[in-house]
Amino acid sequence: MRKIILCCACSFLALTFSTGLISCNSNKTAENKSDTLHKTNLKLPTGFSATIVADSLGALRHLAVTKQGDIYVKLNALKDGKGIYFLTDTNHDGVVDKKIGFADYPGTGILIKNDELYASSNSGVFKYKLDDKGMVTDTGKPETIVKGLVDKQRDNSKSIAIDDQGNLYVTVGSYNETCRKPNSGEGIPGCPLLDSVGGVWQFKTNKTDQSYGDAVHYARGLKNVVGINWNSSTNSLFAMQHGRGPFDDKFPQYYTPKQSAELPAETMYELHKGVDAGWPFVYYDQFKKKKMLSPEYGGDGKKTVEGKYLDPIAAFPAHLAPNDLLFYTGSMFPEKYRNGAFIVFHNQSPELKKGFLIAFVPFKDGKPSGDWEIFADNFAGIDLSKPKGPLQYRPMGLAQGPDGSLYVSDDLKGTIFRISYSEKK
Repeated sequence: MRKIILCCACSFLALTFSTGLISCNSNKTAENKSDTLHKTNLKLPTGFSATIVADSLGALRHLAVTKQGDIYVKLNALKDGKGIYFLTDTNHDGVVDKKIGFADYPGTGILIKNDELYASSNSGVFKYKLDDKGMVTDTGKPETIVKGLVDKQRDNSKSIAIDDQGNLYVTVGSYNETCRKPNSGEGIPGCPLLDSVGGVWQFKTNKTDQSYGDAVHYARGLKNVVGINWNSSTNSLFAMQHGRGPFDDKFPQYYTPKQSAELPAETMYELHKGVDAGWPFVYYDQFKKKKMLSPEYGGDGKKTVEGKYLDPIAAFPAHLAPNDLLFYTGSMFPEKYRNGAFIVFHNQSPELKKGFLIAFVPFKDGKPSGDWEIFADNFAGIDLSKPKGPLQYRPMGLAQGPDGSLYVSDDLKGTIFRISYSEKK
């Protein structure tokens, strides 16, 4: 396997910003680069700091960190013909200085489990063996674990999670926002799309060439899940659902434009085999704190639905786009963060006039134990209530480092941040 040494001519780590991206001017020393790197404009709680460890990588999605502290990151669009980068910091100055690109498919999901690397395309999942240094032994010959999943371009990311019994969970989003009949506000009876989209399917990690026919339809009624994670402390699967699209386009008699912009909630679920979260038949109203009957299926903005469908365990403002979920198990961060959930929000809320942030939800005894809070903010670099100029970053993926630090990928500039904590003396 050939390693590629990066340089200014390669355009990697070659941007200069007042926010602290590294300069590649020839008169800058490695030490100065490292010093510059430690200056970002992210807003974090007291004691936390953020550095930029890599930049200009392309359309980054999820990422994983090895025991050695190296990074694997998935790309949603091929860069130089590659869909995965292996990134390493050879001189330990906090800056990635070498990368290896491999995999000829774009996609979202990537994780490490039992010395194996799993990565998803938009229609399947692949597995690579890792050596004792955390490096892929043969980048050109992965095992095909899953194939043939629906990919119709819209909401087609396949996020993945693995439990401790060798089960692989794969999300399949729906390309139809509300399961409406074409050119109509009427819902398709029973929504037959749910047989292949709008849910989570369970496969085996030790079996190749699996498709829908080999899977357990683990959870249904989830329009689009990009953030998913197995929680080893609860021994259960958790998922973040993207809420549905507008109401007032077909139902102005029931919903004002403001209501349509602020509904429905983005929702967190604890999933178990056979559950149904209710999409497209219901949505969750975070103001009323109730499941509501969708207007495509007879709702009017007032009709509630009791029982029948799974209740969310947490709800967030509409259109924040939760794109990754991580349960913190490290010891670097203060005690309040242990076993709690970090969530990447990839969009902004019309209600809050905030977005492009990382939220935190405290957990106790396997359940949310308090209100969600903003943990890392100002990725956008502009005031979203009065926006001027382009966004700087859009956070996308999360991974925990071996030391307990938090890594964040950005899909706008292809940046990777590292967030650490040091108690003030």
